[in-house]
Amino acid sequence: MLIKMGLFLKISFLIIWVIGSTTWAALAVNFGDSNSSTVQLTIALLVALIGLLTIVALLFSFAVRKQLLMVHTVIFIIVLFWWFNIQPANDRLWQADVSKLAHASVEGSLVTVHNIRNFTYHSEFEYQSNYYDKTFDLNKLEGIDLFAVYWMGPAIAHIIMSFDFGENNHLAVSIEARKEAGEGYSTIKGFFKQYELIYIVADERDVIGLRTHYRKDPPEQVYRYRPKAPKENARRLFLEYIDSINTLYKEPAFYNTILANCTSIIWLHSRVNPGHLPFSWKILLSGYVPEYLYESGRLEKQLSLTEIRNQAYINPLVEEHEISALFTETIRP
Repeated sequence: MLIKMGLFLKISFLIIWVIGSTTWAALAVNFGDSNSSTVQLTIALLVALIGLLTIVALLFSFAVRKQLLMVHTVIFIIVLFWWFNIQPANDRLWQADVSKLAHASVEGSLVTVHNIRNFTYHSEFEYQSNYYDKTFDLNKLEGIDLFAVYWMGPAIAHIIMSFDFGENNHLAVSIEARKEAGEGYSTIKGFFKQYELIYIVADERDVIGLRTHYRKDPPEQVYRYRPKAPKENARRLFLEYIDSINTLYKEPAFYNTILANCTSIIWLHSRVNPGHLPFSWKILLSGYVPEYLYESGRLEKQLSLTEIRNQAYINPLVEEHEISALFTETIRP
């Protein structure tokens, strides 16, 4: 009886492993290396077929199951070796909105940021490109704003940080997947080295205005929160961002749907500060980040979370007006 139970558990473990490894290997081959060609699809289908045959052999105790299991394992190791040798690049044919990478130089308290994006939009995909350079004084950094952008329910949001240098002088940073020309975004593809990572350093009229005025399919709802943080924490966080921006300018990295996205990277950056928030499932489900900040005492608790959320909603403040030089003032009533 014990022998039969042991064999059952062994077969069950092998089946679970083959299902998992086959699924990953097939998707990795199909989507990996920032590409999805007919050749890759064909190989991916062969990988899936061998995995399926191995599962059937394990279930029905066919004599060839050891051979199939060995073949599957060898294929998996080959795919794994290929996978770890895929390298990111900065010289692909990029979409125009992510064609330029920001970078910065630091001299004492002065940080000069190059290639700050400030597009003039006519629609989501029609715009006039414009970039500028600007010097920011760290001594004038007053705090940070967190923008949460929703388009598919309460659980998922795109998080954008904006650094407040006073006198309506704000610098926004949106961490995104860097897409090639003609390429769309896919959550599944984001797991498989399909996209490089980009920090879009921009004027708020660009990255926030794009979402309040021009993203219509589906419409995006934008909320602005002001986390409580000492100025020295904001300074450390900003310099951490600058360091990563400069690193990516020289050494590209891959975006990842969970491990390297707009929210997980912000949390990793925040660890530069003492007393940073511990990791939470609400960081993975990024739509709940404002709720997590509220529960952790990082938002003002004189009001309820619902009242704070209602005050944070900025679309009604700006959507009936064209984007102008007063945009940053208008979203901060």
